[in-house]
Amino acid sequence: MNFEVHRNWLAITHSLPVSKWYHESTSEWTLDYPPLFAWFEYGLSHVAQHFDKKMLVVQNLGYASPATVLFQRLSVIATDVVFIYAVRECCRSVREEKGSKDLLVRPYFILAALLLWNYGLLIVDHIHFQYNGFLCGILLLSVARHLQGRHLEGAFLFAVLLNLKHIYLYIAPAYGIFLLRSYCFTKDNTDGSVRWSSLSLVRLIALGSIVISVCALSFGPFIAMGQLPQVLSRLFPFKRGLCHAYWAPNIWALYNVVDKALSVLGLRLKLLANLPKASMTGGLVQEFQHSVLPSVSPSATLICTLVSILPAVLSIWRCPRGARGFLRCLVVCALCSFMFGWHVHEKAILMAILPLSVLAVESREDAGIFLMLATTGHYSLFPLLFTATEMPTKVLLILLFTLYSFTSLKKLFRGFLLNTLEVTYLLGLIAVEIICEVVYPLLPWKQTLPFVTLLAKSVYCSLGVSYSFIRLYLSILRPTDKPKEL
Repeated sequence: MNFEVHRNWLAITHSLPVSKWYHESTSEWTLDYPPLFAWFEYGLSHVAQHFDKKMLVVQNLGYASPATVLFQRLSVIATDVVFIYAVRECCRSVREEKGSKDLLVRPYFILAALLLWNYGLLIVDHIHFQYNGFLCGILLLSVARHLQGRHLEGAFLFAVLLNLKHIYLYIAPAYGIFLLRSYCFTKDNTDGSVRWSSLSLVRLIALGSIVISVCALSFGPFIAMGQLPQVLSRLFPFKRGLCHAYWAPNIWALYNVVDKALSVLGLRLKLLANLPKASMTGGLVQEFQHSVLPSVSPSATLICTLVSILPAVLSIWRCPRGARGFLRCLVVCALCSFMFGWHVHEKAILMAILPLSVLAVESREDAGIFLMLATTGHYSLFPLLFTATEMPTKVLLILLFTLYSFTSLKKLFRGFLLNTLEVTYLLGLIAVEIICEVVYPLLPWKQTLPFVTLLAKSVYCSLGVSYSFIRLYLSILRPTDKPKEL
């Protein structure tokens, strides 16, 4: 699916005038990323034409010649240079105490391995096919610049990222509050509160100019053509339904299964009249109404997301903890959007796992949260690779990454990072996989209820992601005596 999405976008941007990019609808996979990503596809298309010009024909739906496949795969590999450079900069920013000279247990080496060998990116980009490495590379590079005290560069990179993919709007509050509180305000009172008179107009104007300039370059041509409403309608398609087809492991997966359980129980106890068959377990991307619990609207998910983000951003306003406090807030905001957002894709968990990797090599507590979140979140990506031939690959990759994560962080912090209950939960993932892939196909329900396995994996993973989210949120709200730092 994603392979055809990007092939179609190459064709749209190469074959049609700019004025028609966000109107073209020959394919169901219409252009729905911000304009800067459209220009990115436009640039790639000029290289693609030297491989196979037929891939750039809008009407060639589902076109996948060997040359097209080769180009698409090479384009992901080439743009991963951005991610590799970002990892290098993050590793240079890691704090570490003088100790072991063994390279394999140095924080920067472990961080490089956790990022470059990240299981989620490997399967989503290089097997499932997308450009998440390129986008996450810009995010990590922006984070690295803030850790290095180069805040205007970090702000510029995030503005670019936001105009490449609008899902990063969810972490914009962390950037906005951090830069305003710790960059535009230059001094604190003795009690740690903000000194309002220390606001630097020069810094504020410089910061605002960067953000406005990037957005103007991205959206300016479409505003000039009077197409901003059309572009926004493509960026925010609320008709796609509350949950993605594979049910990201978040609060809505738990909400859906509770509604389903209540409806079944109500019918059996004759407390409810006959209800229409629930479409939410049909494996389709569409709107549906809950049977017993109140149905959830896009505005409700937005309110839930904003409310969940608010305490996190207020914490770094009231008690700035430097760039690492900002990074922790960023991860929390990413998880808030994952837990409560509308039509969340399971791969969005990478927006939290990758930045959390930086904190995991510096803090024992964060390392434990990382192991829980990464293991559960990565396992939730299994449905993306659903063919029998892909099974050995995805199982081997996740086992190798998970084993390395546990052993390397255990050596770094000299001890176990998870308690018995947490380990038991993670071992339960193995049981879930065996039941879903080995036992359930042998049962007669496989034909009538084919999506039960997806539901089971999503609900089980929701518990682990929710637990990690709560632990991380508590850590950011915990009082600290550490002074403000940049």
